[in-house]
Amino acid sequence: MNQKRHTSPSRRHEQHKPRSSSASSPVKVAFDGARLFVQEGREKSLLRRHPWVFSSAVERLEGGPLSGDTIQLCDAQGGFLAWAAYNSQSQICARVWSWQADEKIDADFFRHKITNALTARKDLKLAQHSNGMRLIHGESDGLPGLIVDQYADVLVLQLGSAGVERWRETFADILQDLCRPACIYERSDSDGRALEGLAIRNEILRGTLPEALSVTENGIRIAVDVAKGQKTGFYLDQRDNRALIGELAEGRDVLNCFCYTGGFSLYALRGGAKTVLSIDSSAAALQLAQRNVELNGFDASRAEWQDKDVFEALRKLRDQNRKFDLIVLDPPKFAPTAAFAEKASRAYKDINLLGFKLLRPGGILATYSCSGGISDDLFQKIIAGAALDAGVDAQIVHKVHAAADHPVLLSFPEGAYLKGLVLRVAG
Repeated sequence: MNQKRHTSPSRRHEQHKPRSSSASSPVKVAFDGARLFVQEGREKSLLRRHPWVFSSAVERLEGGPLSGDTIQLCDAQGGFLAWAAYNSQSQICARVWSWQADEKIDADFFRHKITNALTARKDLKLAQHSNGMRLIHGESDGLPGLIVDQYADVLVLQLGSAGVERWRETFADILQDLCRPACIYERSDSDGRALEGLAIRNEILRGTLPEALSVTENGIRIAVDVAKGQKTGFYLDQRDNRALIGELAEGRDVLNCFCYTGGFSLYALRGGAKTVLSIDSSAAALQLAQRNVELNGFDASRAEWQDKDVFEALRKLRDQNRKFDLIVLDPPKFAPTAAFAEKASRAYKDINLLGFKLLRPGGILATYSCSGGISDDLFQKIIAGAALDAGVDAQIVHKVHAAADHPVLLSFPEGAYLKGLVLRVAG
């Protein structure tokens, strides 16, 4: 996996050094394919290596590319900016593959990118703690729109852009060669595919999917349904945050909301929680969660399950005057983009207000947002408003994000979608 890559010059591209933001004159690259020219002044984000071009920034398009084609991005004067995948049906009309003018976008290019991503996870020694992890994290690994998650010897592939859709079979071949999985399963069924003009796909790409699949995470066994479960089967990004809850749970009455298959609940039970009430609106997820309790041999008498709408359940618990020492709020994505931020803010405030009211003095609220349209600052302001309305003084004791297998590229802050606050309510 650490093989040195040999890059041969493209038949279509001349060898040139990439243009830098301080160049005195634009570098022009010979290319017989399509070119997208960015409006004057709108190239600044590209010069800062942000990998997206929005349709509103386009000056003109030459060459009539099809969605998924590799195109050359140019500034208004024709100077080279990047190689990108084009999509005529998305507001993000181009996603950058490479900033190098002499790059060739081919199977060798993708093998090199995938090898780099795999090496990064190996260097971080993530496999010491779990055999479930994210192997490729889209833009942050230089492969916009591509998600690859590992669950033991099964890989789940998710294609979220026209560019990676074009190279689907190539990705499957490379992953099969480098990782040797028993199965590569495609879960290209995210909401974002509609925005990209892509159809839903959910099927086996390579190999055979085992009848039963589980991962072992920090010594806890978790059953995973990659075909019908949420996301690609499980929330790998919360691995470190689940471990933190396990450390805080001893002797506490725990409430886990939007519990899905019980990840936080399992850690709380192992951590010595007195009781754990888990709530989710999916009966299938709760069945799998209860199976996970059995798989780990935990005391099922300490676990209570409710198949209910979480908002309604929280209000009922408030009316019953039930109290908890540790509450986990890990809701689904309320705001996929900033356009949904106002509506999502109200939803986040509602559940956190109820959470604060259900806490005993000295209790802990662990609250998360996976909404890309909600920034860290906005999320903290929402939670502060909920605490004020609840009449409590709350202290931030941990600010948390996704686990290390979900890296965030410095030039792509949108990759930091998961944010969380662990708060202690003053007694």
